[in-house]
Amino acid sequence: MRRIFSKTIITLSLVSFFTDIASEMLYPVMPIYLKSIGFTALLIGILEGIAEATAGLSKGYFGELSDRLGKRVIFIRWGYLLSALSKPAMAISKWPIWIFVARTTDRIGKGLRTSARDALLSDESTPETRGKVFGFHRGMDTLGAAVGPAIALLLLWLFPGDYSIIFLITIIPGLAAVLLTLLLKEKNRSQGTAKPQNGASPFSFLGYWRQSPVNYRHIVVGLIFFTLINSSDAFLLLKVKEEGASDTLVIGLYIFYNLAYALLSYPMGWLSDKLGMKRMVIFGIAIFAITYLGFALVSKWSVFILLFGLYSLYAASTEGVLKAWLANNLPKTKTATGIGLYNSLQSIATLLASSLAGLIWVMAGSGIVFMISAVGATLAGIYLYIFTRTSVTYQGSE
Repeated sequence: MRRIFSKTIITLSLVSFFTDIASEMLYPVMPIYLKSIGFTALLIGILEGIAEATAGLSKGYFGELSDRLGKRVIFIRWGYLLSALSKPAMAISKWPIWIFVARTTDRIGKGLRTSARDALLSDESTPETRGKVFGFHRGMDTLGAAVGPAIALLLLWLFPGDYSIIFLITIIPGLAAVLLTLLLKEKNRSQGTAKPQNGASPFSFLGYWRQSPVNYRHIVVGLIFFTLINSSDAFLLLKVKEEGASDTLVIGLYIFYNLAYALLSYPMGWLSDKLGMKRMVIFGIAIFAITYLGFALVSKWSVFILLFGLYSLYAASTEGVLKAWLANNLPKTKTATGIGLYNSLQSIATLLASSLAGLIWVMAGSGIVFMISAVGATLAGIYLYIFTRTSVTYQGSE
């Protein structure tokens, strides 16, 4: 355990744990709060669309900049600080422009830190331990995602209808995360081929696609296709609600999913190191297809408990493992750039997927949405099986 998990890995995992507590405290109440201060469904959609697009593009930009400068910690520290301050800021004023600025700042913080953090996790691990490391980090992150909604429920019980207090209290876990980043130390790294003083344009990270390893490109193509048919988890909760579940049960299922996901993440990461990351990711996508087929066919909401359990197995088998798989197929000086490029493409694909899912839901019903996702996931799994290799590990810097 000590050889696998360095001080840096444990610190990053705790930082993510506290940050996700803050983020997920807001997840169940954000739409309700925005409606209570006068936001229409259209404004909420525009707000979230701009926020996610900002996060998506900034992940690639700051990932490439991290590689150019040969630095990780400064991006991580400032990214978590921006997010910690912007969440409670949303409760200070109900002015729409202020809400837009605060929400976008939160997403810029996520974009600023994500690729550099993933690259640092890769730097602190070896090809033989990377699945365990990313799995452990993902488990701690997701544990925070289970604790956060539970705290939100408690606060709503203590202060009924007072949503602003939840936003304000997020400052506590948010600043705890920021203080923990002070334990991180920057290590000397060789810079990439581009001179840092030349900077990076907002879209220059896209140019890495042509230079990237072939197996990396095949993996990304398969994963982005999968993302395009994988809509927001909110649609799963909406389906349960549609079938007659109470609000408490819906939030309870979300907490159950995150707890199961957190507990399974490290074991699945450990298995990926033993059995191969390609096999684990394809296994996870197969579980996804089965789960979404269940959501398409089942109308008895009590069965959804089993389906959410399966969904947690899918998430634990893919979310952390696929980052480790990508890292194993990138040269060290391009880890943040490569993961940042994937993160950006994934964010844009997620935005498109949720928009399309919402449109199909309205036009054809929820069953069609989940059936399309199940079929698409099967095709994505077949593509990854045929066109990718288990791992092409790069030891050098080029």
